[in-house]
Amino acid sequence: MQNRQVVIESLPQDKLELSNFAMRTEPVPAPGAGEVLCRTLALTVGAGQRAGLQGSATYAGAPKSGVVMGGSAVARVEASESNSIAVGTLVTCPAGWQEYSVHEARAVNVVDEVDDPAHHLGVYGTNGLTAYFGLFALGEPQAGQTLVVSAAAGSVGHLVGQMAKIVGCRVVGVTGSEEKCQLLTDTLGFDTAVNHRSPDFRGEFREACGDGIDIYFDNTGGDILGGALRRMKTHGRIVCCGVVSQYDTGAPQPGPRGVPGLLVNNRVRMEGFLVFDYADRYAEGRAQMRAWVEAGQLKPLQDEFQGLEEMPRAFIDMLAGGNVGTRIVRVAE
Repeated sequence: MQNRQVVIESLPQDKLELSNFAMRTEPVPAPGAGEVLCRTLALTVGAGQRAGLQGSATYAGAPKSGVVMGGSAVARVEASESNSIAVGTLVTCPAGWQEYSVHEARAVNVVDEVDDPAHHLGVYGTNGLTAYFGLFALGEPQAGQTLVVSAAAGSVGHLVGQMAKIVGCRVVGVTGSEEKCQLLTDTLGFDTAVNHRSPDFRGEFREACGDGIDIYFDNTGGDILGGALRRMKTHGRIVCCGVVSQYDTGAPQPGPRGVPGLLVNNRVRMEGFLVFDYADRYAEGRAQMRAWVEAGQLKPLQDEFQGLEEMPRAFIDMLAGGNVGTRIVRVAE
């Protein structure tokens, strides 16, 4: 058997391009003692992977070409040399962009069988856990407070807004099209949504925020962060999750003006986090989100591409804001 892989052909100098990736074929690897061979069913792409190629995500290590592009997968165990994991087991693993991968048994995460295994990459995976712990551990939402979330129709944002509504917040979403605004309000229950590409975005954003923002969940940085900073209430909280507006470029913009003065004057707490900080609490987060999903209170969204060869295109389109919910690429049945 052969193993198709997508490798990093060259590191991007500015915006990511299809030419930065290449396909290659290698023999399917065999597992050694204590290892398992996993066949990729689906992969997900996220903005943080672009930060890794840029070198701005220090947790990802220094970017380099000539290697399989990294990424998280949901997979089936095809062969096992471990007593702890049987053939056929459903797992999540850091497979990268390839059809088959070998891992130590302790490096994969055995997951439950669900209607769609790809949910283990979305609501029950890194995206959902990022939304859950960013919101509740840092945002500390209370009923009646106003929460604003940027990239609100994205993989993390659409979950943050819904969870904030569950606990009684007024929720404002910032997204990139009128169609996405309508999705947020009509399908996901956001109170209002604003298109950051609107000619009158500043006025519309000011009106949507009402008497101010208690919690701003930031996925974008840039001008939207600057606008939120000027509208934070006293003792408000800014959750810094990502800076997608600064990733797909060779010349990231400087941060918003007025920091730290805006933080000091309004006693605002602005804090960054990585979901890995909460690894010992993942079971708690998954259990709560699954209860909400099964009760119909939380609607996880995903959009899809088909085939490993579509990974670069799916990634570039996601960075341009083409996704709704979690971007999934189906690799095998």
